[in-house]
Amino acid sequence: MRKREIGSGQLRNVVITGGASGIGQALALAFADKGCKVGILDIDMEAAEETLEAIRSRGGSGEALLCDVSKLEDVERAASYFFSSWGAVDILINNAGIGCGGYVGDLPISEWKKVVDTDLWGVIHGCHAFIPGMKSQGGGHVINTASTAGIMPVMGFAPYCASKAGVVAISQVLRMELAPFNIGVTVVCPSPIATNIVKNSMKLISVESIRETDWAVAMIKTAMDKSAVTAGDLAGKVVKAVEKNRLYVLTNATSRRAWLAVRLGPSAYFDFWAFLHRHNIALKLITCLADKGVI
Repeated sequence: MRKREIGSGQLRNVVITGGASGIGQALALAFADKGCKVGILDIDMEAAEETLEAIRSRGGSGEALLCDVSKLEDVERAASYFFSSWGAVDILINNAGIGCGGYVGDLPISEWKKVVDTDLWGVIHGCHAFIPGMKSQGGGHVINTASTAGIMPVMGFAPYCASKAGVVAISQVLRMELAPFNIGVTVVCPSPIATNIVKNSMKLISVESIRETDWAVAMIKTAMDKSAVTAGDLAGKVVKAVEKNRLYVLTNATSRRAWLAVRLGPSAYFDFWAFLHRHNIALKLITCLADKGVI
């Protein structure tokens, strides 16, 4: 397949959920730098306007709309606006997400629902609202932000892992379903990268007195601080993936090796971690790996 042109030809207008900060903001800037008009959907309008101002200061253009991706009516309203106002949405990026730590059975169902509503249903809503218009216009590209946790589940993060695994599966299905309509699909599976996801998640998640939640937050913060990969690095990889119509984006060698291990020997992989956890080693090892910046 020939290289897909971004910022000219068929891929000009980009809409990003959760585009106000972190990975979403980096993606907004990266696609703006390629000459795209960027639509930012977020629940934090102050941050969204700041990102929009950064885009304009670099010579780009775009708009920001208030949108809660957990609400289908919000996403459908945004889709209707952009298709009618811009004429086309060439690249849809379903990026909005939150996280939560805690063990199954201990974590309240209400916290499960918050994560799944945003991380999984948010992607479903985005695809449901935007894909029909992309089919009608004759092409485009869908980018879904998942996580390495979606292909290599980690204990203590079941709601997040389940949601992101669902995003990976949806992306794989879309890769097949959308091929006849000239719509490419990319699923992004980043390892921990320094963003505001922990801070933003803690505003929404109200778990208290769960030891594993404290461990999860501390571990993720450490992994983010020690990561050699930035949100800007990831955004650059995503732009290249769209240009080459690649399905997967992973961010480091450790992730790729672990994913290979899961694919080649899934039972052995999870039995290994079960053995470590049974002997009170797993959490210590994960924390050590996070401190070394290799997860």
